[in-house]
Amino acid sequence: MSIQRWDAMREFEKLHEEVDRLFKHSVPARTLTQESCSVAVDILENEEEVVLRVELPGVKADDVAVRVEDSILTIEGEKKLPDAEAKDAYLRIERFYGKFQRAFTMPNYVDPDKITAEHKDGILTLRLPKRAETKPRNIEIKVG
Repeated sequence: MSIQRWDAMREFEKLHEEVDRLFKHSVPARTLTQESCSVAVDILENEEEVVLRVELPGVKADDVAVRVEDSILTIEGEKKLPDAEAKDAYLRIERFYGKFQRAFTMPNYVDPDKITAEHKDGILTLRLPKRAETKPRNIEIKVG
């Protein structure tokens, strides 16, 4: 028997992820029993745009959908288990597989018609350009 260090923050994160998985979506109860996975997202903002970087290792671009509806940006897809027919042969599965969905309320200064998406090396990068009228600009002062 070995002693393992207890990480309270990791346990709290795991609980948070489980609760999110159960209550994130208003879906029929039968779906709640299906295994789903969560994807990590980094969000950054500069003067020109908001950038989302979604970590999707092992997920093909064809297995991901991005849509905008009523100022809600939704990313959904499925991370498939390789060799799904040989699932019984696995001794241990620690990585998450299954359907995932993340939704974000877009700020009103984002132009939804100009959003772009690129999938490269397991990272989905979404660029949400800001509307021109909301970007800071300098006003020229005329000498009269």
